[in-house]
Order: sequence, then C-alpha cells, then structure tokens
Amino acid sequence: MPLLSVQDLTIDFRSQRGHTRAVAGVSFEMSRGEVVAIVGESGSGKSVTSLALLGLLARPAAHIEEGTARFESEKLGEVDLLQLTETQLQQVRGNDISMIFQEPMTSLNPVLTCGNQVVEALRLHTSLSVQEAEARTIELFTEAQLPRPAQIFKAYPHEISGGQKQRVMIAMAMACRPALLIADEPTTALDVTVQARILQLIRDLRREHGTAVLFITHDLGVVAEIADRILVMYRGRVVEQGSVLDIFTDPQHPYTRGLLACRPYLSIGKARLPVVADFMVTDAAGNFTDRALMAPVQVAAELPAQLRTNSDTTKTFPVEQNQRSTAVLPLLQVENLQVYFPIRKGFFTRATTYVRAVDEVSFTINAGETVGLVGESGCGKTTLGRALLRLTEPTAGRILFEGTDLARLPTGELRHRRREFQLVFQDPYAALNPMLTVGEAILEPLRVHGVGGTRAEQKTRVRELLRTVGLSEDAEQRYPHEFSGGQRQRICIARALALRPKFIVCDESVSALDVSVQAQVLNLLNDLKRELGITYLFITHDLSVARFMSDRLLVMSQGKIVESGPAADVYAHPQHPYTQQLLAAIPSDDPARIAARTIG
Repeated sequence: MPLLSVQDLTIDFRSQRGHTRAVAGVSFEMSRGEVVAIVGESGSGKSVTSLALLGLLARPAAHIEEGTARFESEKLGEVDLLQLTETQLQQVRGNDISMIFQEPMTSLNPVLTCGNQVVEALRLHTSLSVQEAEARTIELFTEAQLPRPAQIFKAYPHEISGGQKQRVMIAMAMACRPALLIADEPTTALDVTVQARILQLIRDLRREHGTAVLFITHDLGVVAEIADRILVMYRGRVVEQGSVLDIFTDPQHPYTRGLLACRPYLSIGKARLPVVADFMVTDAAGNFTDRALMAPVQVAAELPAQLRTNSDTTKTFPVEQNQRSTAVLPLLQVENLQVYFPIRKGFFTRATTYVRAVDEVSFTINAGETVGLVGESGCGKTTLGRALLRLTEPTAGRILFEGTDLARLPTGELRHRRREFQLVFQDPYAALNPMLTVGEAILEPLRVHGVGGTRAEQKTRVRELLRTVGLSEDAEQRYPHEFSGGQRQRICIARALALRPKFIVCDESVSALDVSVQAQVLNLLNDLKRELGITYLFITHDLSVARFMSDRLLVMSQGKIVESGPAADVYAHPQHPYTQQLLAAIPSDDPARIAARTIG
C-alpha cells in the first residue's frame, strides 16, 4: 500500500474578481522511503498542493473543490487528509507529516531560542520531560551537522546563518521521526556547499529512518541529485511524471523540455539561453501547442536567431572585443580595499575587535566586461559590491572609477556621479516602493538627478525603458505587487538603466527566480550589455550562472579574493582548494550519475 495517495486534487482561490483554479485534477502516489520531486515555475501549484495536504491553506479564500489524499497515519490509521478536523490535523502535523518551509527566518519564532522551538515540538507530540527533550534536541542538532550544537541551542534565529537556520528547521521537522517530510524549496538561495550538506542530510534521514520526501523545487540540478520520481506541474496540472532518469534523458512534454533546456550549463559559454516559450505556445485559456508540431517555417520565424543557427557557443559579444581592444585604462580599479565592522561589548564601550568583511581586496574591471564574483554567504561579496558604490563606507583603500577615487570623493560630487553606476538588488519586491506605481519608481531617479528633459520627455523615457526590458507600456500605471518576481526584477533593471549608467552591480539578481524566468533575465542583461556597452559586476552563489555570464571570475572567501582569472580557465583548472570545493558541490544531472544513484 502506498504511504500517500492523492487523487484528482482540485483547488480554487476565490475573490471578488472571481475564481482562479490553482490546482486542477492532480494525482500521484508515494511509497515509504521514496523521494518524489514536484517541479515547475512559480504559480504552477506546487506549494498549494503541499499546503493542502496539511490543511494550511488560507481559508476561505482557498477552497478544495474535490479530490482525496489517503494517508497511513501511525495514530489515526488510514485517513483522508482533506477531510480531517483541525484537532486531527494537529495530531498528524509534526508527528506523521512534517514540513520544511522555503524561508526559515520567517518560519522560526524570532523571540524563542532555536533549541526551545524544537523542545516545544517534542513536548507537544511526545511524553518526554523538559530535560529529555533538551537532550534530544542536542542530538537532533548533531544529526543535522550543526556546528556547536549546545551554543546554537541557546542562540536566536537572527544570530545564525541562513544554512544553519535551515538545518534547525530540518531538525525540528525530523524531531518526531515523521513518515513523510514535505520540503518546500529547502535549498533555494543557499550556497552550493550549504545546499550539498542539506541534500546529504535529507538523504541520510531517508536512509536511516525510511522517511518519504515530497521535494518541491524549481532547481532541476537538485532534483537530479536527490529524487526517485518527478512530477512536472504547469498551471495547476501535472503535465508529465516519471522516473528521474526518464525525465532527464527523454522528456515528452514541451514544457518539460523547455525547463531542462533553459538552465545555464558550465560549458555553455556565451550562447543565448532558450526559454520555455521557445518550446511551447499557450493561449489565454492555458492550452498549449508544441512548437515541434507547428509548421517548420513558422517555428523558424518565431525562434530567436541564436536558436535558428548553429552559432559558436564560445563566441563573445562584439562590443566586449571592441571595448577591450580600445580601452586604455580599466573602467574600475580597486586597490587594497578594506571594510571592517567594529565589535563592541557594550553600548558605550570602544570596539574591542573587528570583523574583516573585505580584507585587502584588489582587482580591475574593463569597460564592456562582465566580472563574476562568487563565494559562500558571509564571504563579503555583497559588502564589497556596496562598498564600490559607497553604499557601505570603506575603511581603507582606493576605488578608482575612470581615474577618480570614489572612496575620497566629497558627498556632493559623489551624488552627481551616481548616475554612472547603479545596483540591482537581490530582492526586487523589497527594492521597490509598494506605494509608488512602476512608472513613478522608474521616473524617480530621472527627477532626482534632473535629467531626461521635460516631464513629458521623462515619461516617454520611462515607456521606452519598459519596452527595453520586455514589459508593456500599461505596466507604468500598475503597482509592484501586481507583477511576478521575474517581472519585478525587470522593473528594477529598467530603473537601473534610467540614468544610462556605465557600470551596474548585480547582487544575486536571479538567485530566487525560476529557471525559465532566470533565463529571460540573463538574456536581457546580455542583450543590454551588447547594445549599450554596459559593464557588470555579477555577484552570485550559483556557479553555473556565473560561468554563463562572466568573462572573468573572482572567487572570494573570508573577505579575500583567493582566485581570479578568465571564467573558462577557473572552471576548467581551479587552482585554490576553496574553488575546487565550490565546483565539486555543484549538483550533477549527468545521466550516468543519475543511473548509478538510482540503481544503487
């Protein structure tokens, strides 16, 4: 008998505007000890499906129209999860079924220590005493490979890193040895090394305790590492399912082929990334047509030129070659840059020591070049990017932008020169003012710097920018919350382009996006680079994205640049042990490796 059997699950969201079908007739089964991955873009219904199983949908807005979810509960026997009362669900949650949420910081209680939150779960579902629950929590933290378990027991969530918070969530989820673990994007936005440790931890828990795992993600590389079977969801429906090896080697649905094709690979060079739209066409009702079934002439007319021809995948853009050959001085030259943060024991005491976030860093960036900056969280990447723009004040060193030392530039002159360099933040929603329309947000830098001509000319410039980033002009009157994550990131790029900058720092600008949306944004950035000659510092923890985007690469660890060089050389022949460790942690979707793992 399967552990979980979901049949014809259908969920609607109701509002004054009408009903939206979020999940339509989803069916699947899971056995004990099996890892089933649900993949698809944001809005495909992945998380809604999992939340419905635990009765966590927001009611009355979300309504289960039909379907069953038969589950073998240890306490209640065979039950339909969709028909349980709240009291019965409390017996199932945490005990029979546990969930790891995507964002651990918002899932953990900020006013309780990490240890007490796990103790609370143990006391709720078991008969352990306080002392026994505390001892068991220390054991769970040790199993989750948390450093200094006793200290983290007493720490609050804000005092530990993102990867450590995620492992605390895993320890809490596994506290009662559940039969089913639902992991909703548990590794999104984590470094590759932390991600590798999280995946290994889930594999260990599955092997040692026979736990089944429902793994929800948009990262197909992670799926290849951990899943036995895959369900591909598109607009609330399961369009394809099968073994992980079959899906990766012989995908049947055009949407699946699109998801697999639009991922950046380490060996792809400078080719343009395909997107899902290159493989399928959908109408307003969500019906799709496989482009492969369309007339060849029509397909050839609609696909980008880079997909119609056998272009050289290692070719660089002409603007890069021209600017490198003619540039006399680097656009940006950083010399011995330091950013130290003081640590004080009391409010009025002097600093006793310093955190060396950026420590004696030196490098150059040529005009028209993309330089990738990679490393784990906490290595100083974001601090370095902000220091280059004087959003974080440097402690020492020089930042020469076209020969001018920005580190010593007076505030008035710095404000004037800010038009020449911009920043695209990691979280586009937090970077946009929710009270301003998109048009006002893009218009704001033009008004502040007094450029772009008259008000009418400035508004014309806003509409041009929206078209440049692939959005319609009517987006000007809408607010940020009315757009998807990928569209919001395009809006942030449009705002960064408003002042026609020469240099843009992209700080994890695609880390939380679906692979298909990520491909669109990366293509857009490269198009803008080719057409406008923009120079990028591309900060990311995704080494595949860094390889695709970068001409040169900087590898950062503990505030220092430990390796640098042409991106192809660094990936092919890494010299520093830290770089080798990062590359070794990248998930592999090699069919031979998948076959060996699944057979083993």
